[in-house]
Amino acid sequence: MRELDGPIPLGNAPLGFRGTVLRIEPSQVVGALPAAELERRLIELGFIEGARVEILHEGLIRRDPIAVRVNEATVALRRGDAAGIIVSKTAAGRAATDE
Repeated sequence: MRELDGPIPLGNAPLGFRGTVLRIEPSQVVGALPAAELERRLIELGFIEGARVEILHEGLIRRDPIAVRVNEATVALRRGDAAGIIVSKTAAGRAATDE
């Protein structure tokens, strides 16, 4: 598997990925919801700049949907919707808490 360097869409990240939300770019998502509505929903779920994320589980069919831990909450997302969440990989060995 290739190394994940630089910002990537959360929807492209593999199972077990740990990182931090950099920004939301809902215009990158092709779907039924308007970009502004998708952005609002993602923010309500906790996908804000600086939030810690981890992909905990993925579906059996086409790896969709995914279960994502966002800080202390766990939510399910379609990979297509998660493509609008831009993340960076957490450095190995770095503490998971910001306390």
